[in-house]
Amino acid sequence: MEYAIELENVRFAYHDGRPALRGVNLRIAPGEKVALVGPNGAGKSTLLLHLNGILAGQGRVRILGQEVNGANLGWIRAQVGLVFQDPDDQLFSPTVFEDVAFGPLHMGLPEAEVRERVAWALAQVGMDVFADRISHHLSQGEKKRVAIATVLAMKPEVLALDEPTAGLDPRARRGLLRLLARLPQTMLVATHDMRLVAELFPRTVVLDAGQVVADGPTGHLLADEALLEAHGLESPYLSPERREVLLKMS
Repeated sequence: MEYAIELENVRFAYHDGRPALRGVNLRIAPGEKVALVGPNGAGKSTLLLHLNGILAGQGRVRILGQEVNGANLGWIRAQVGLVFQDPDDQLFSPTVFEDVAFGPLHMGLPEAEVRERVAWALAQVGMDVFADRISHHLSQGEKKRVAIATVLAMKPEVLALDEPTAGLDPRARRGLLRLLARLPQTMLVATHDMRLVAELFPRTVVLDAGQVVADGPTGHLLADEALLEAHGLESPYLSPERREVLLKMS
């Protein structure tokens, strides 16, 4: 079987020698939507940055059967749409249109196709009437949608999102959830939003101290209070009373 995402014994340490990933093995099939959860410092963002070659450690990373390396980074980055936690790290052009057009233009596509892709991508995220707006005048939720549009315009096979609901109000969060639910791409989403995990992802991977400590059906993992407590996570299924008891015990 050709996996959409495949990591084999991936290890990575920062310049100060601090290990971030300690032999991560992970396989995600085409079309799967998978949540990546764990405490701060677990290595979630570091793992995502390996998927399109921004970071490279030891071990193997394959996307759609192709190993990520210096020789094919252009192709890999066209296949993996990476959305950063802070959309201001992704939006740097004067207007929404220019931000979304940036990727297709650098693929060398003709102007007509670039315009078609921009219109299509903005329509997918419900931002088609915002094309001429100044990106940095948008709300946080609107910026997140535009950031997703910037990668959708590349028509990637894989989406990797880092904390997509962070900083969103309830309405923007619900809108983003509906968007992610209908997108067909293979998806790996790093998040602390356990309600998002429960609502959207059939499969969850728990990462802690740079290692995969659990991987399975979301319902089973979120019902395992001992597992979640051991790795600094909170079940969205807990009653307020039970949550208060656990907080006093911790």
